[in-house]
Amino acid sequence: MSPRRGKGDRPPRDHPGDSYYGQPIINPPVWEELDIAGYLFAGGLAGSSSLLAAGADLTGRPTLARRSKVCATAAISVSLVALVHDLGRPARFLNMLRVFKPTSPMSVGVWLLAAYGPLAAVAAASDVLDRAARTGRAAGAGAALLAPGVASYTAALIANTAVPAWHGGHRELPFVFVGSAAGAGAGFGLVAAPLRENDPARRLAVLGAVGELVAEQLMERRLGLVAETLHDGLAGRRLRAAKALTAAGALGAATVAGRSRTGAALSGAALLAGSALTRFGIFAAGMASAEDPRYTVAPQRERLARAGQ
Repeated sequence: MSPRRGKGDRPPRDHPGDSYYGQPIINPPVWEELDIAGYLFAGGLAGSSSLLAAGADLTGRPTLARRSKVCATAAISVSLVALVHDLGRPARFLNMLRVFKPTSPMSVGVWLLAAYGPLAAVAAASDVLDRAARTGRAAGAGAALLAPGVASYTAALIANTAVPAWHGGHRELPFVFVGSAAGAGAGFGLVAAPLRENDPARRLAVLGAVGELVAEQLMERRLGLVAETLHDGLAGRRLRAAKALTAAGALGAATVAGRSRTGAALSGAALLAGSALTRFGIFAAGMASAEDPRYTVAPQRERLARAGQ
């Protein structure tokens, strides 16, 4: 039990963050890690796969296009299942479609998913079944147009919370997620496509990896003290592994993936694993920052000090 204090007594100041006995100042999200971090990863994989499929269609790479469309459909299905599971029942997802609020990342995201999912499925079904080619091409183009939003809106969604590690990185986090998504889609393309068709995936892998790693470094600088959560504990281990795998996958894509089927598959697998670990690592960092009051109090004091200068 806590010691009894008089009405005018102040809590002791030798505990983390000067909060009440070191207790969290904000309520950590009640999200299940597997559901939400998996939802973040699968949505990014879906969006980048649709973009890669559209480019493959335009440049005459039918195997890469078909398999990327199937990947996009499967990934967005997993993403939707994870989201609905976290919400508790499908009716809650459907209820969010009753209104459209441009100022709400969740509302925009739900409508994006509702529009993108059927388009991705029609594009994949048309290609696999070799039916309704014109409809399939139109659906694929529509999915590709929505794909950047699908890949990036989840960054706005979590940055719109009070969680210090997410909110503090709101400027760079969309770029981290887009780069991570590009790496995931390119990674699947390297695993699934024949060597003669994997050039777009190789280029996307390098571009995505560079964008992700640069954006993450900029985000760490902006976060200041809160960046500790990206380096410590479970989040730190995941993000260090993610960086190593992403860099290795991009290097393999730029070198051996163009001439070795094994090299392409290994590079693609590294990119996929790196992307997943990035999402799970950022999720863990956010939860850790919400549970430690230092990461809420210190940034607020820094902002007040700057405003007072």
